Amino acid sequence: MHFPPTLIGDQLLYSSGRFCFFHVSFEVHTPQRSYSPSSMENKKLIIHLILLLFIPCSSSFTPLDNYLLSCGSQNNASLFNRIFMSDSTNQGSIFLSADKSISLTNQNPPPDLPTLYHTARVFPSAGSYRFNMKNNGTHLVRFHFSPFKAQGFDLKFANFSVLVDGNLVLSSIKPSNVALLKEFILKVESTLLEIVFRPEGNSGFGFVNAMEVFTAPDDFVVDNGARWVGPFGVVKYKNLSSQVLETVHRINVGGMKITPFNDTLWRTWIPDGEFLVFKDAAKTAVSIHTPNYQKGGATREIAPDNVYMTAQEMNKDHNIIASQFNITWDFPVAQGGVRHLVRLHFCDIVSSSLNLLYFDVYINGYSAYKDLDLSFLTVHALASPVYVDFVVDSDDSGVIRISVSPSELSSSRGMNAILNGAEIMKLVNVVESHVVPRKKSLWVLVGSIVGGIVVLLLVIAAFVLCFKCRKKKKKPRQRTMESVGWTPLRVFGGSSLSRMSEGTAFPSPGYFGLRIPFADIQLATNNFDRSLIIGSGGFGMVFKGVLKDNLKVAVKRGMPGSRQGLPEFHTEITILSKIRHRHLVSLVGHCEENSEMILVYEYVEKGPLKKHLYGSAVQTPLSWKQRLEICIGAARGLHYLHTGFAQGIIHRDIKSTNILLDENYVAKVADFGLSRSGPCLNETHVSTGVKGSFGYLDPEYFRRQQLTDKSDVYSFGVVLFEVLCARPAVDPQLDREQVNLAEWALEWQKKGMLEHIIDPYLVGKIKQSSLKKFGDTAEKCLADYGVDRLTMGAVLWNLEYALQLQESEQEEEPFDDRISQEAMNVTTTVIPGSPSRNTRRARDNDNGYSDISATEVFSQLMNNKGR
Repeated sequence: MHFPPTLIGDQLLYSSGRFCFFHVSFEVHTPQRSYSPSSMENKKLIIHLILLLFIPCSSSFTPLDNYLLSCGSQNNASLFNRIFMSDSTNQGSIFLSADKSISLTNQNPPPDLPTLYHTARVFPSAGSYRFNMKNNGTHLVRFHFSPFKAQGFDLKFANFSVLVDGNLVLSSIKPSNVALLKEFILKVESTLLEIVFRPEGNSGFGFVNAMEVFTAPDDFVVDNGARWVGPFGVVKYKNLSSQVLETVHRINVGGMKITPFNDTLWRTWIPDGEFLVFKDAAKTAVSIHTPNYQKGGATREIAPDNVYMTAQEMNKDHNIIASQFNITWDFPVAQGGVRHLVRLHFCDIVSSSLNLLYFDVYINGYSAYKDLDLSFLTVHALASPVYVDFVVDSDDSGVIRISVSPSELSSSRGMNAILNGAEIMKLVNVVESHVVPRKKSLWVLVGSIVGGIVVLLLVIAAFVLCFKCRKKKKKPRQRTMESVGWTPLRVFGGSSLSRMSEGTAFPSPGYFGLRIPFADIQLATNNFDRSLIIGSGGFGMVFKGVLKDNLKVAVKRGMPGSRQGLPEFHTEITILSKIRHRHLVSLVGHCEENSEMILVYEYVEKGPLKKHLYGSAVQTPLSWKQRLEICIGAARGLHYLHTGFAQGIIHRDIKSTNILLDENYVAKVADFGLSRSGPCLNETHVSTGVKGSFGYLDPEYFRRQQLTDKSDVYSFGVVLFEVLCARPAVDPQLDREQVNLAEWALEWQKKGMLEHIIDPYLVGKIKQSSLKKFGDTAEKCLADYGVDRLTMGAVLWNLEYALQLQESEQEEEPFDDRISQEAMNVTTTVIPGSPSRNTRRARDNDNGYSDISATEVFSQLMNNKGR
């Protein structure tokens, strides 16, 4: 079958049979070919010639349900090599359930009009088609409308609605003179699909020229992959497949029109030129290589090869005043808060190697995806197709604006941003449980602001009253810390005589207040007797010592004469001099004399958690209850670090060797040499060089060099699996798939078979409900993106609940994590009541742990390899 050529700009497309020929002028990027670095980095190859691309069409997708009907026709019809069955023959009429419908034939069709549009089925009254479905799941339903005059009917004056499976998908259609294709994507959950045509008004009637109903690929619409973008940030949008989607735009960005010949789902993609806001900002990029499809990425059913082989990239050659600029497209849509799915297609055909392209995506002016790294999304494969789904609401402008621009991370790698394809689909039947109503959101926002103002006024009033009361009392003169040496510092918050609360931040007394004379340290360690060495690490040796008042301490001595660890030395002093918490190791003092760098900590009797989990040092394995209590204690310490200050503190080196156990197996987080203050209130992260320990390092932090408290959460998730499985975070001696604990344990967790890899000592000793809650918590800590991870407060809540489940007399169903997440998100320095009866009892008895001794603590790696 032959179709006349279609002219699109200066690009001429011929479609014939199974092959397509393109006559086109463009810029070619060939990252997969070998070129010298100078030719790839300093200039781009510009080719202005006529290329004859002999590209075979993609192999056809074969749907299980596949109904193609030519409506009102006595014969079958063909369109793009697809046979549409007549609905008037014995075989086709079985689908029609309309006694009063009429078959129309256009007696004078235009010469280039396909035969499929020469006939129509007209419904003067309600009528329907019914299809027996072989397969439930996502389906595509298409309606072809091409009005003409025949037998007293002028189809352009039709007025009707269409219902599919009970969903009103088209309301009061009034076709124009041009042919119209309407496509819907919906989930079919019954064995019978009914499509109803319902006339509107007294003189209304309905019609249709052709219909398509066929099965979509299984992964065509995924439930939990979309991001909802709006004024309140980016959140997950769930159960997307339950929505009915109507296709509004399908765009081949940077390329020419793609007809159903070159699409395995028989779709049409149009060029993006008419939607570009500033055409000089963009430059077409084309690859001559077939896309590198990877498992888990996009497939040819998501979009055809030709979409991923073309793109718009930044036109850096154009004289644009701004140093950074966006490529922006405006797509007309329905006005007034109508919800849409925006599917963006990406394939890095512009980079010469991996990890060079970082860019940001904006939709309607809101940040939709920050620092998009295609190398990460494609599992480190160049020119590999991926797509990202966003859900957005249109505004009164009736336009959805999509922009891409260089990321801050790309400044040293060369600025660029790309887009290969875009689809916009209207959500026809938005399920209210997924909607965030505007009015409700507005009232929540107003209520939050008013409530915040009231709380602020109350705080100011309380502060004024407190200040006046204190002013009436004569304040006794205090001795300086320097005048009394180092001993009173332990009264300040570090000795066994101090009465400290669960978590208290003190004003930093400064370096002078914490100094301990070198002679006293020599005396405490018997002049650094090697028989007193209890550990070693990247900073130096750790000695056990006893100070003048019989206080046991751990003395961490930097390499004499070396200043290599000076930043960590000062960081640890700064952090530990202003915090006190039962589950954080306390700093007694420091010494910086004679080119020495010495840190003195309280001594922790039983040392690192690691040596109680695996290795030759393990004598009596920890019980499951002990392990849960240790994890809960460490989580309390980290939660206090993250929330106890205006900016918070990010530890940056959480691992089992930095969680220490006292004589009662109480956990204390140690080693703050790599810690950093968190982001300011108007920031989302701290940009910093990557530091941490192999096997525990947050992959998002490593990739973006942007530190958040969720980096600690990731590391803690590794520790949770380490506690459960009693094995190192990384063990090169194991089989390849088991080397990395986080990856290996997550595979078993996602299969629901975590009990198969736990510490053999724990087999049969963990209640299933407790194990499930623990495993779910660890999995959520190890989410790929920080935004998807739990807060440390929510982790704490879940672990306490896992302990309650373990101690309860009967199995219980775990509660909804969202409750704990929301509860922990509203707190800062105060930890909310735990569901653990044991924990509540302890808190009541000791008044917030105020009688806990702060002695016998030390902080040091037991690994001589250091960081």
